[in-house]
Amino acid sequence: MHKKLHQKVASFTDAKHLKEMGLYPYFRTIQSSQGTEVILNNKRVLMFGSNSYLGLTDHPQIIEAAKKAVEKYGSGCAGSRFLNGTLDIHLELEAKLAEYTGKEAALLFSTGFQVNLGILSSITGRNDYLILDEYDHASIIDGSRLSFSRTIKYAHNNMQDLEQKLAGLPAESMKLIAVDGIFSMEGDIVNLPEIVALADKYGANIMVDDAHSLGVIGDKGAGTASHFGLTDKVDLIMGTFSKSLASLGGFVSGDAEVIDYLKHRARALMFSASMTPASVASVIAAVDIIQAEPERIDKLWANTRYAMQLLQENGFDTGYTESPIIPVYVRDNHKTFLFTKMLQEDGVFVNPVVSPAVPSDASLIRFSLMATHTFGQIEEAVEKLSKAADMLDIKRVMQKQAI
Repeated sequence: MHKKLHQKVASFTDAKHLKEMGLYPYFRTIQSSQGTEVILNNKRVLMFGSNSYLGLTDHPQIIEAAKKAVEKYGSGCAGSRFLNGTLDIHLELEAKLAEYTGKEAALLFSTGFQVNLGILSSITGRNDYLILDEYDHASIIDGSRLSFSRTIKYAHNNMQDLEQKLAGLPAESMKLIAVDGIFSMEGDIVNLPEIVALADKYGANIMVDDAHSLGVIGDKGAGTASHFGLTDKVDLIMGTFSKSLASLGGFVSGDAEVIDYLKHRARALMFSASMTPASVASVIAAVDIIQAEPERIDKLWANTRYAMQLLQENGFDTGYTESPIIPVYVRDNHKTFLFTKMLQEDGVFVNPVVSPAVPSDASLIRFSLMATHTFGQIEEAVEKLSKAADMLDIKRVMQKQAI
């Protein structure tokens, strides 16, 4: 290894220190499907760290659709959508997603991360502006870094700060406000009505990242714009398939001419292999199931309300969540790692979120609900969280919630 590269990697010691302390919580190897219980280290544990909000990853209809797609199309497309990698089922899914989200057209990408890279690197130019919530997902941040336009951040869900930023921008420039629908760590919902009002006032466009909103809020899970009745006011709706839709990939929907522009300008699409047939077929089946069985979303919200009730009764600090993503604040990095380890040893899988992903005084456990969880599983998990929190002397302050 060249000396400079060796010096660079040798200076990274965070993971090494966590491993030495027996607290390393990443790349844990799961030996089963992503159900409400998983096999970890040959032991069954309750899964409260999954994004499979509707519990569809092992649904027989989806598995069968994936098998049939592989039998018909093979395992991959051997090229990009731009050249030889477009299948008829890609077009079928795009039409289905456009209708689902209430837009004219949609475009598939191989991952949700690539969707945001592709959109934000191509939609605005040198004299334009990207306006981001400071808590936006990393893919939005990285997409903005690939853009030639200027990026401006405003305080999280702070409409006064957003207006102040918009008011100072040139009227003749294009301005794109890019926001999460449901914020992936905090679980709160974007103030879309106020953003729409400000966008109208200052001549801005809006893109909503519905990665954690599809299948969760809106008419039959159609997302944030649907939830607020503002679909016509949002220019671009993006989403991922790795959460409620039980697969891998992503899409953006919008006006047909905008989608056509992205087809010919989004490098993350043009120079990347297209979605595999099995993934596409899985999403088609998942959308069909969600629309045919809206009671799954009802069950997800029943579980969310019950989990929040129990967490409140046990005095946990859960911030301002409004969704099945419930942050359990620890506000100490080291205790957050200890908390995660103790819970795993006691049979509960959760995800730690520490700085620099969040400020050091805002570290948390991300507790995620699925429609397929039982009340009994939720009760068991919260009981174990309470036991571990008591042992670690984690301060608990109950917050009033809007769920």
